[in-house]
Amino acid sequence: MKVDSNGLPDWSRVGAKRLAHIERVTSLLRAWAAAMRLDPAEAKAWTDAGAWHDCLRDAPEGELRRLTGDQSTPAELLHGPAAAARLASEGENRAGLLDAIRFHTVGSPSWDRTGKALYMADYLEPGRKFSREDRNFLAAQVPNSFEAAFRQVVRFRLDWSVREGNHIFPETVALWNSLR
Repeated sequence: MKVDSNGLPDWSRVGAKRLAHIERVTSLLRAWAAAMRLDPAEAKAWTDAGAWHDCLRDAPEGELRRLTGDQSTPAELLHGPAAAARLASEGENRAGLLDAIRFHTVGSPSWDRTGKALYMADYLEPGRKFSREDRNFLAAQVPNSFEAAFRQVVRFRLDWSVREGNHIFPETVALWNSLR
């Protein structure tokens, strides 16, 4: 697969704002991987997940539906599954990485650490404006209390969805139930 100077696949569809988000997520993942002294293969999966998770975030809905074959899921949830499908079609075979990207918006109870790390970094990245103190504190806890920080991020994200009256997806419920 050909990647550009930002580490994104050459078929990515991201604007400047999304690219800045991707860079912050990837930077956070890289810092956690170094602090946790991950082996090089896992560290690479984390940074690839960060770089690629939103690589189709700004793609047209028709392209996302074509890549996924999904005609019913809300369009804003299709960029992860579309990116995972496209990456797999180009030979990417790291299952944990593909699952991390595929489910990064809704969660998955079957994630390995790559999926969990991406889910946290996507939420905790410092460019987001809400709950900065809480999110900064949690981001600092990840290297030393990975699972506890993950549980807290899942709880925060679920609390927000309930408070806002948003639909809670079955994958999110399954993730929550797997933490009990």
